[in-house]
Amino acid sequence: MPQQRMTANERRAATSLATIMSLRMLGLFMILPVFSLYADQLQGATPILIGIAMGIYGLTQGIFQIPFGMLSDFYGRRKIITLGLIIFVLGSIIAAQSDSIYGMIIGRALQGVGAVGSTIIAMIADLTRENQRAKAMAIAGVTIGLSFSLAMMLGPLLGNWINLFWLAAIFGAIGIVLLFTWVPTPEKTTWHKDTEPDPKQFTHLLKNPDLMRLNSGIFLLHAILTASFVILPLSLENLAGLSGKQQWLLYLPILLIAFLLSIPCIIIAEKKHMVKTFFLGAIATLGMAELFLWIFAHELLLSALGLLLFFTAFSVLEAYLPSLVSKSAPPAQKGTALGIYSCSQFLGIFVGGSLGGWLYGAVGLTDVYLLCVALTILWLLIAFKMKQ
Repeated sequence: MPQQRMTANERRAATSLATIMSLRMLGLFMILPVFSLYADQLQGATPILIGIAMGIYGLTQGIFQIPFGMLSDFYGRRKIITLGLIIFVLGSIIAAQSDSIYGMIIGRALQGVGAVGSTIIAMIADLTRENQRAKAMAIAGVTIGLSFSLAMMLGPLLGNWINLFWLAAIFGAIGIVLLFTWVPTPEKTTWHKDTEPDPKQFTHLLKNPDLMRLNSGIFLLHAILTASFVILPLSLENLAGLSGKQQWLLYLPILLIAFLLSIPCIIIAEKKHMVKTFFLGAIATLGMAELFLWIFAHELLLSALGLLLFFTAFSVLEAYLPSLVSKSAPPAQKGTALGIYSCSQFLGIFVGGSLGGWLYGAVGLTDVYLLCVALTILWLLIAFKMKQ
């Protein structure tokens, strides 16, 4: 087998582990477009508690992501991934059976505790040669990226027929089966400096100005995403007149068009060496989308245009950020840099959900969009000094 090609075992490792991660991501993100409508019916629900319930998994996932990866170095990847998936399934079942907002918060928190993303990445590294690892990680990245778009389309559609938390539990159980039937067994568990975080390097990398801007970016991007979806389903139903059962008809074409629009932006930016220009443009477009959603909350067609701008910009930014972190980090510290990046992302989910819920309860439904506009302006100021 030529050294420049992946072996069959490496392809199997990358695709199987990426599938397991994607199943978990589907379970987490399918609920996003309909969560506030669902949670609003629970006993004791208030805007702030709905926001916390939406974002709490980000906090617990950020806390447990790195410890799970470190435990896997000692106890083995498969055992820790199995444990994480079992906790995820348990959290999904609790959320599915909860009739109160407090039970929902507990279930969502447990979904996040099963934070096996870093462990799965480490297992991919165990099962691939160093010269093939970038390809394996690319396979995982593309699969996970597609799972987000698929989740956003399927959630509003499948939510009409099945409790999405039960579906998340089923996905987690399938992941456990795949882990023992499809994923190859590594010869040994090894620490990989290019994929795994080293806590000793945290302080040094946190002070790196380029990485600081990118970590702030992913924090703000996911804070904006979660805050927006605290109110978006309610806004579409109560103000634009589109019922929760019909919202999939809006998301499906918009997500497909946004995906098609984002691809040429990414390609042109790379070919023309205009990444910074397109990156800043995508942030500005994100802010414009939030303005559209605020101003035209009562107009369905213009709200749809705002959503199209939002998802197009989000797709571009979500594609650029991990790549830029990988390029900006010192070669021997990429694993740690990406670990900090992931924690920033999860913390943004929690802060966005909590802030969005609090603001919704304090001042009103659509004013959360103005918070998101302010966050995009802050992000533009931070990102303006990034290198070309």
